[in-house]
Amino acid sequence: MRLALAVAGLAAYLLVALFVIGVGVWSGVAETDHVVLGRVLAERAGWLIIGGLLLIGGLALLLARLFSSYLVPLRRMAADTRLMTSANRAHRLDVRTPPELAALAAAVNEVADRSQTGEEEVAARVAQARAELAQERNRLAALMAELTVPILVCTVDGRILLYNQAARDLLSEAHVGLGRSIFGVLDRSAFTHLLDRISAGSARSNAVTTSFRDRLLRVHTTPIEGSAAGLGGVVLTMEDLTRRAAASERRDASLRALTEQTRGAVANIRAAVETILDYPDMDAEGQQQFARIIRDEAERLSAQVELATPRPEEALGDPSLFEDVLAGDLLAAIERRLTGSAVTVSAAPEADDLWLTVDSFGVIRTVADLVAWLGANHGVTDARLRVEATDSYAGLDVCWPGAPLDPAAMGEWSGQPAVREWLERHGSEMWSGHDEGGAYVRLLLPRAADVPTTPARDHEILPAGHRAERPEFYDFDLFRAVDIQASAEWGARALGDLAYTVFDTETTGLAPDEGDEIISIGAVRIVNRRVLRAETYEQLVDPRRRIPAASFAIHGISGEMVRGQPTIDQVLPEFARFAEDTVLVGHEVGFDMRFIARKERSASVRFTQPLLDTRLMSAIVHPEHERHSLEAIAERLGVSVVGRHTALGDALLTAEVFVRLLGLLEARGLRTLGEVRAAAAKATIATTSPPELSR
Repeated sequence: MRLALAVAGLAAYLLVALFVIGVGVWSGVAETDHVVLGRVLAERAGWLIIGGLLLIGGLALLLARLFSSYLVPLRRMAADTRLMTSANRAHRLDVRTPPELAALAAAVNEVADRSQTGEEEVAARVAQARAELAQERNRLAALMAELTVPILVCTVDGRILLYNQAARDLLSEAHVGLGRSIFGVLDRSAFTHLLDRISAGSARSNAVTTSFRDRLLRVHTTPIEGSAAGLGGVVLTMEDLTRRAAASERRDASLRALTEQTRGAVANIRAAVETILDYPDMDAEGQQQFARIIRDEAERLSAQVELATPRPEEALGDPSLFEDVLAGDLLAAIERRLTGSAVTVSAAPEADDLWLTVDSFGVIRTVADLVAWLGANHGVTDARLRVEATDSYAGLDVCWPGAPLDPAAMGEWSGQPAVREWLERHGSEMWSGHDEGGAYVRLLLPRAADVPTTPARDHEILPAGHRAERPEFYDFDLFRAVDIQASAEWGARALGDLAYTVFDTETTGLAPDEGDEIISIGAVRIVNRRVLRAETYEQLVDPRRRIPAASFAIHGISGEMVRGQPTIDQVLPEFARFAEDTVLVGHEVGFDMRFIARKERSASVRFTQPLLDTRLMSAIVHPEHERHSLEAIAERLGVSVVGRHTALGDALLTAEVFVRLLGLLEARGLRTLGEVRAAAAKATIATTSPPELSR
């Protein structure tokens, strides 16, 4: 375009010059010679036009040669120089340029060599100075990796900035990761309740019990002091109460079995003893026979007691531990505990803001035992759970159609030592009544608002640590990051503030409209400009069709490998959860999204987040280069190409390329997502070959 404009301008200049010369010549000739001059010009007009065109053409060729030989190489040298100072320090200028520019390229390369050498020396000194700090970090990483207690560290707005392997294993269904929201695990109201208690200075009950999938979790919190006044974040330690509840159920079953079996053994021993006492003249053989009966029954009773003794791993711990729990979560846990029992139980919907401070495990066990007792002794087959709030307590009711318990029956139940001890610890009462819904037994439970608060102890506040390089499970720089949900406009967000999911697909072919299908998806997350190789997604997909030999030759995925794997309708929701609240990034990402878009309806999922294409980003930062394939970009940016033509391998390579492109985009003044997307919409790339099956 610029060359065409230059040629047009040159032609216009020559025409004007010729016109001026002609006017000068015409005005300098006598009027008597005007007729002769006009006749000569008319006779030679064709030759004059041809000569003028040849002159303009020659000048255009000269100008084009000047552009291709000097101006284009100069622009490419400028772009490559910027590349050397930012994304790829090892890149060097091509000295195979016109002789006039070769010396300049060699001089720039020499300066780059010296600069790189100096930077390497400085980096070596910095690495040596940080050796002790790195050693401390590695000790922390090893300690966190070996801890069996699930630990997460969150900012006050609920973003995860640290977690260990135990937490990842416990919460595997939630895709725990750096920069992700804790609200996929912990209800927002529960997290807010914890922060409110910490702000109030509570040292007694900075813990909640909450439901996660089919588990019951106890979450303890410890505040982290911020760099300025106020809370910097919280440490969450989690305990899975599900196994504890299962151990309790096994122990209860063992005790019930022991009770039934003990009755028979004791009856046999009692009968044998009474027979011996009633017949003192019994012969020796008869006495020995009854003595053997007593011995055998005693041994059987001893064995049963041994079997009923709880194993160390089933120890229930301290049952007096109180924590805050939502009433709805407590009822749901009781309902799950009673699943499969003789009494059908349902929980009424409860207000989300009704918090109780109780020994939740003790409440679950006591109510479950009460329901079982009602079914066994009073014919209750259908019960309903509800909670009603009062000023300082909440009433947990077990309701059933029919008459209420008489005082003697109620006293029989509440007078049991375990129940009486539980009531005393909670300062609670229990009684039976009747209303329009039928009979009920009510347990009074203390509300969280009535728990006294005392200032937190100094040793409970953890100091904010130094920031340094960390393993991929940790990123304290996220303290300074901004929650992606804080702004409704993606386009206004700075590139460094966003989290990204870089993904790639492998397919059976190039034409989704003709039946080609996805057979593999691979993805990796980027947070704080770091590729988190510990947070990846990789899944083979059964396409329910044959994989052509041409496709197999590229990605190496055979029909045997995908047979029996999940279908795309099962995989897409999982991938959507992995990629939620992030910008999607890919190389020629439009190709992948064409396949995904055709399956969104059947998979009941929508990908609404913005998309970025590294191919277009490369065209923005390197418009002088013709090649923008993934390999070409990686070569320019100094990224090693490994694992190509697997979905996860290509995603990892694209992620490394993308991180380097971010710096180059910002160097061009493109600092927000909206600015990059606008520039990408204007970028044009000349394509001389058809798209590949795997990009």
